[in-house]
Amino acid sequence: MAAVKEQSIADKLRALHALQQIDSKMDEIGILKGELPIEVSDLEDEITGLKTRSKKLEINVADVEHEINQHNANIKESEGLIVKYEKQLDNVKNNREFDALTKEIELQKLEIQLSQKKIREATVTRDTKKEALDTILAKLGSRSKDADNKKVELSKIIEKTEKEEAKLLKESDKARKEIDERLLTSYDKIRKTYRNGLAVVTVARGACGGCFNRIPPQLIIEIGVMKKIIACEHCGRVLIDEAILEGHEA
Repeated sequence: MAAVKEQSIADKLRALHALQQIDSKMDEIGILKGELPIEVSDLEDEITGLKTRSKKLEINVADVEHEINQHNANIKESEGLIVKYEKQLDNVKNNREFDALTKEIELQKLEIQLSQKKIREATVTRDTKKEALDTILAKLGSRSKDADNKKVELSKIIEKTEKEEAKLLKESDKARKEIDERLLTSYDKIRKTYRNGLAVVTVARGACGGCFNRIPPQLIIEIGVMKKIIACEHCGRVLIDEAILEGHEA
């Protein structure tokens, strides 16, 4: 920390600019990835939801089909009883037995009609649920394909940039150690304020390189003298004279 405190203003500005260059390169990698990580995550969440809904519908369809099978079994049972009662009619001995059997036959016919009605209603319900299930399965297939494609795309970008990103992270850590904590805190705060992440900019043609507002001539002179760190009065970004960067490179 002692070495950092002994830095001149010019050295501090160069250190800030160097860190900004590194961070900007990392930002470019983030832009290259774009919204892919978020899109993949959102698609995975949607796929999970679609799978849950499809499983529920599959269970509902199976339950309705079971209900239809039960009604069909009831119809067969009633049809068997009707055949049985009709045979017994041939051997009745009195009107009371005839009336009782006739009543049973009519009752079984009503049972068949009721089961047939329930089958029709259940069939409509099943077909509706199957249609909804087919729609969800089609959507699930489409979303799964989209997710796979985006994962492949993201994987290629990560594979291409991971070495450079790891290198930049090391460089960023090293560069940060050259800057005192108070200045670094201000730098990070400004970076978070703007979408492009620019906290340190050069003065170009008498204007701030960040917000492009004109800078008063007197302030431009002060920036060139480098007696103190100066921020743009409009956007708060740290202003640097390009001359110190050229001098450093030379």
